[in-house]
Amino acid sequence: MFLYKNKIVITGGSGRFGSKLKKIKNKFKLIFPNKRELNILNLKSIKKYLKIKKPKYLIHLAGLSRPMEIHDKCIDKSIDLNIIGTANITKVCCELGIKLIYFSTTYVYPGFKGNYKETSPLLPKNNYSWSKLGGESSVHMYKNSLILRVSMTEKPFIHKKAFSDFTTNFIFHEDVTKILFRLINKKGIINVGGKTQTVYRFAKNFNPRIKKIYAKKILGPKYPLNPSINIQKLKNILK
Repeated sequence: MFLYKNKIVITGGSGRFGSKLKKIKNKFKLIFPNKRELNILNLKSIKKYLKIKKPKYLIHLAGLSRPMEIHDKCIDKSIDLNIIGTANITKVCCELGIKLIYFSTTYVYPGFKGNYKETSPLLPKNNYSWSKLGGESSVHMYKNSLILRVSMTEKPFIHKKAFSDFTTNFIFHEDVTKILFRLINKKGIINVGGKTQTVYRFAKNFNPRIKKIYAKKILGPKYPLNPSINIQKLKNILK
């Protein structure tokens, strides 16, 4: 099937990150199907849409994220959207030869020691991160793919309080849009995030009045508090 080199279909365009991508102007033609046009739970729907549009790339953002509790309350929905939906997208991309870029999460890492590399052992801590790892499993099987394990958040930081004992690599959605299109021709896995620091330190850079709270007190003493990632691979690519 002939594919248009500048076309990128993006699922989940109505989400927080997808809405930022809609503002981007570059050499690519970004196409944002709605759920009626491309239903990730329907193989025929996916195949029909992609055969018409003929994109070279598909960026898969669609899925279930917040609130986190929904992955415990509605396991079937979490499985359908994050695992089965991703598997369906992978099947069709493989059949049509479309490059697949999948947005995963850094929470697939154990979260105890930090500085996790792309090759580090994985151990999700909750149903959300298990569902994202489930999505990764199918994408891994397709060689013409890229998995981005991303640690991103909204700008401005939406909370009035932030954990001072939880270390991560938050980067704003807008900053991810600036580097995404420099990564899409890569394959395998890339950690994507910013400087390693506590959530409080990250938030304080933009809101001096942010208040400290402690994850250990709220989430419990056994909760993993350091899912920080090693982003050297990302830095090398962006040099």
